[in-house]
Amino acid sequence: MNFDFIQQDVLAQKEKSRYRQLVCNSTSNQHSGAEIVVNGQSYVNFSSNDYLGLNNHREINKALQEGIDKFGLCSSSSSLVTGYHYAHQALENDICQWLNKPKCLLFSSGFAANLALFQALGKNEQSHFYLDKLSHASMIDGAYHSKATVKRFHHNNIEQLTRLLSARNNNTTHHSATVKSTAEHPDKTPKNTFNTLIASEGVFSMDGCQAKVRELAQLAKSQQSWLYLDDAHSIGVIGDKGQGSNYFANVDITMATMGKALATSGAFLTCSEDLHDYLVNFSRHYIYSTAISPAIAWATRKSVALIQKEHWRREKIAELSALFIQLLAPEIKLVVSHSAIHALIIGDEKKALHISAQLKKQGIWLTAIRPPTVAVNSSRLRVTICSHHNIKNIRYLAECINKAIA
Repeated sequence: MNFDFIQQDVLAQKEKSRYRQLVCNSTSNQHSGAEIVVNGQSYVNFSSNDYLGLNNHREINKALQEGIDKFGLCSSSSSLVTGYHYAHQALENDICQWLNKPKCLLFSSGFAANLALFQALGKNEQSHFYLDKLSHASMIDGAYHSKATVKRFHHNNIEQLTRLLSARNNNTTHHSATVKSTAEHPDKTPKNTFNTLIASEGVFSMDGCQAKVRELAQLAKSQQSWLYLDDAHSIGVIGDKGQGSNYFANVDITMATMGKALATSGAFLTCSEDLHDYLVNFSRHYIYSTAISPAIAWATRKSVALIQKEHWRREKIAELSALFIQLLAPEIKLVVSHSAIHALIIGDEKKALHISAQLKKQGIWLTAIRPPTVAVNSSRLRVTICSHHNIKNIRYLAECINKAIA
């Protein structure tokens, strides 16, 4: 059989309890945001990334319809042909004002935006990327599919990252000294030929813990490096106006998705004017992709406005998260988090699947996360607490988890 490894690899996934399959969500707008309907059965959903409960918000839906009436649903072209509409420009301007950034670019997804950034900056062999060990798969793929030198530092380990950067500087100094000694004009010191990017997630998707943003920003500045943060799970949730990691420090480059807390679709990347021009000219993902729907861009403007104004949504997540942590049995292994994500470490894949199935019988939808998404022997239940949950939901969740695990 041609490509016979396909069946073999799928079978191996099943044997290792890592098999994945699609589940059709038939939830309608008649249900509350906290519910999910699968095969006619209703569950309280604790696996959604709709952190602020904005999905199906009346004002956002209205803005989407306005966008369709103004611009149509489809952009009909790439941004560099005729696909860049006023709706896109207006959204980019709103995001720049929100995050206090010079420029913004829109992408079809966070995966595409991460690939675009790393591959464009990595087309130069003198580029060096330093990634947190738990960085998203799209960041890792983008980095390793470039010409850049890639190193990964232990999760949130600023000390190790500092040592790696210092080793780079020592090598650069040695190289510069050699060049200087043989140069025709020894009084002129050669420029540092290394282009360095430090990359991390703002809030880590499978743990819920935050990056040490202030320390990373200080280190990047001292090392003349750029700091790049994937804020997919931070934007909207972290900061007094939901500005994510930029609440803590001025991040050189920020990527965030719009399909989570912003409750629409696509992604954006904020950066300097120079990098913006470079990406427009050299990012293959941007140049050759059809622009996102202008109607969705128009609707996202309303999301951004609501996020900045409705502080209660972030406050509710914090209150319900604190209650959840308080109610959990002490023997349950929980990753410390100040975000909307709370990871319950189970370990074994089969056990994680079994507990997830037991919770479904109790009317709770909580997906088991397994390798390769997480490390071997660290399978977990990834709980997401959103502003559309209530105290009753949280108490019931904690009660069921304690019975299933403790």
